[in-house]
Amino acid sequence: MWPRILFSSLRIVSAVTAIIALLWWFGVRMPGKNVSVAAPLSPDEMALREELRRDVQTLAGDIGERNMIRYSQLNAAAEFIENSFSRVGLQPRRDTYELNGRACHNIEGEIHGVRPEIVLVGAHYDSVFGGPGANDNGSGVAALLALARSFSGKIGQQTLRFVAFVNEEPPFFQTTQMGSFVYASRCKQRGDKIAAMISLETTGYFSDAPHSQKYPAPGLGIFYPTTANFIGFIGNFHSRALVRRAISIFRAQQKIPSEGAALPSFIPGVSWSDQWSFWQHGYPAIMVTDTALFRYRHYHEPTDTPDKLDYDRFALVVSGLENVIVDLADLPR
Repeated sequence: MWPRILFSSLRIVSAVTAIIALLWWFGVRMPGKNVSVAAPLSPDEMALREELRRDVQTLAGDIGERNMIRYSQLNAAAEFIENSFSRVGLQPRRDTYELNGRACHNIEGEIHGVRPEIVLVGAHYDSVFGGPGANDNGSGVAALLALARSFSGKIGQQTLRFVAFVNEEPPFFQTTQMGSFVYASRCKQRGDKIAAMISLETTGYFSDAPHSQKYPAPGLGIFYPTTANFIGFIGNFHSRALVRRAISIFRAQQKIPSEGAALPSFIPGVSWSDQWSFWQHGYPAIMVTDTALFRYRHYHEPTDTPDKLDYDRFALVVSGLENVIVDLADLPR
């Protein structure tokens, strides 16, 4: 009896060890030298910080909760994004579909490149029912608008497309009614050559408190820090090359700690944003995130307000993403 139990236990341990080794080699082991602390802000990054603060305040403070229940606020957010694109010379386009008898709009701004390949940067602008959505996802939209301002008028080899998606939150989450799913489906039907998609999702909260970072699976805690002072780059196995390339460029700038993972999409959190929609249509896509509920206690709560964000480190994330996009879209430096 005991030898049989011992043999079974050894088999389980061996299987777990093998899984952890595979995760390390294929999904967790990332290139580039990481930093341990955030860098001081440059004067440009200080200005960027205030832009981010202003846009989060507009979305989560002035407009507030925005979803199909708060339909007028949802449209107000769409108009704010359109106006923001227009002010920097982008021509916004509404990608519209009908949901429950109401028009819903993905908002697109594009900078045409020399080649047909597309680098798409996206973020959802709706908020959960009952919440103002400062971090989820006012932060992602503020980052999207800041990057659009940064690249407006700069022509690269690849087309650069900025898209604000509607209806990411429940009850539309991971359904065909999700704004990004509708958008990705139309891209596939048109034959759009999306070489890389970056989903900006809850990017503004950081903490230096011990044990402030949790993980969706116990084994991941072996590889990653327990302090929530980093930004995450997350993809599925199919998008592993994109994760590795993006984090390598990001780390080379030494702005803020970063962690990366290319993991099975069934692990909780890995597919929890608009990158999922692009995976369903065969496109490589990653999520840039502070990991949301795994560190942020105000996630999907009425207390997710603009004052909760760390705008210094948020600005460093967006600043670091600029060079990632420069590389992916082959833009002039």
